[in-house]
Amino acid sequence: MNDQPPIVGTYSIVAFDPASGDLGVAVQSKFFGVGTVVPWARAGVGAIATQSFANITYGPRGLDLLANGSTPEQAMRLLTETDDGRAHRQLGIVDAQGRAASHTGEKCNAWAGHIVRPNFAVQGNILAGEAVVKAMAAAYERAQKTGGSQLADWLVAALHAGEGEGGDTRGRQSAALLVVRERSGYGRVSDRFIDLRVDDHPDPNVELSRLLEIHKRFYPSLHQSRPTR
Repeated sequence: MNDQPPIVGTYSIVAFDPASGDLGVAVQSKFFGVGTVVPWARAGVGAIATQSFANITYGPRGLDLLANGSTPEQAMRLLTETDDGRAHRQLGIVDAQGRAASHTGEKCNAWAGHIVRPNFAVQGNILAGEAVVKAMAAAYERAQKTGGSQLADWLVAALHAGEGEGGDTRGRQSAALLVVRERSGYGRVSDRFIDLRVDDHPDPNVELSRLLEIHKRFYPSLHQSRPTR
């Protein structure tokens, strides 16, 4: 029996909106239920994507490190330096100050790599090529110029751009979008503003976009009252 966990070959983006304070993660993969593995976020703290033979402890442990004062670079180093599997891991982190960092282990399956810029980081493995992450970064920055848009829209735009350049070479299966905002979850008692998952679908990014539009109609006041800092 093979007890080795499957590879979470995927592309993802972690991002922070300095205007609203929103933090989020978006991800797509040829993997069942990627939303149960990759995205982690905490309002006022940060957002993390852990993938490629994912070490899911990176999520909660990384957020705790950020909450206790570590920068994303420091948190990334502390998470990976004691992990014997770090050469196979991929990790993206952004904090609530817009500082970002990403790790691509040297044994991640090709093509694998990342781009780090102020307020966001994109990363992926088993991709069609570097063009995937480049397109994601460009689409994210471009989407921010669309009037009336917000972090969730920018994150999803990045996913569509990545898929447009070939995405995960194994194909498509699942996607997820997580955006946190203080007291913006159901009943205003949690920070899970948007938590959408497409676990198994022939075109998960398109389905994720459809669900986001439903979320906007179902929770109009939350979407219309975007906070300002």
